[in-house]
Amino acid sequence: MIDHMGILVTNLETSVAFYTRALAPLGYEVVMRFEQFAGLGVAGKPDFWIAAGKPTDKLHVAFRAKGRAEVRAFYDAAIAAGGVDNGPPGVREIYHPNYYGAFVHDPDGHNIEAVCHDPYLG
Repeated sequence: MIDHMGILVTNLETSVAFYTRALAPLGYEVVMRFEQFAGLGVAGKPDFWIAAGKPTDKLHVAFRAKGRAEVRAFYDAAIAAGGVDNGPPGVREIYHPNYYGAFVHDPDGHNIEAVCHDPYLG
């Protein structure tokens, strides 16, 4: 189980604005804020940290969604926040029959995903 993770971003203000909007449908909010970094999380526990710096590589981060509607809401919010489409909400059977995910690139080109593994119940 992962407790927390962090990524570097070129513009902290731009990324705080992007992630605040993009992750809101998943229950995330800014929990802690400092001059050079910010921690986002759910229920007061920061588990996703962004820090000002120079990203050396693009990362892939997948956030677990509570259902397919949350995946779609994440995608819509991320696109509205300036994210770039990297795969709209849909089933990705290549991973498994119930893998439902959506992908966007953040302002630094990191591949951010929301995913639900539950079977579709209609």
